Amino acid sequence: MTVSTSVIIGAASSPTVAPEKTRQVVRQPYPNYKIIVLNDDFNTFQHVVECLTKYIPGMNSDQAWDLANKIHNEGQAVVWVGPLEQAELYHSQLSRAGLTMAPLEKA
Repeated sequence: MTVSTSVIIGAASSPTVAPEKTRQVVRQPYPNYKIIVLNDDFNTFQHVVECLTKYIPGMNSDQAWDLANKIHNEGQAVVWVGPLEQAELYHSQLSRAGLTMAPLEKA
């Protein structure tokens, strides 16, 4: 009679793997940018108002006159805030129309 003994060598339990941390993706909105018109000695109030109402969507003449006064009295005014691509367009249009512009700034 033969007695067989079997020994399992190197049989280790499977390695313990720590549960993988789920990476949370935090979605942040795109930043807004400010369009700032600066005061100067050569643009008239009327020209500033005409440019603002022509190039800034939704700008009415009362708002434009208020902003023109602010530009004159305080040296500058934020005339629009929004996404970069639109800000670049409005900024370049106002600049080409002769207004003195500050560089775009993150809002």
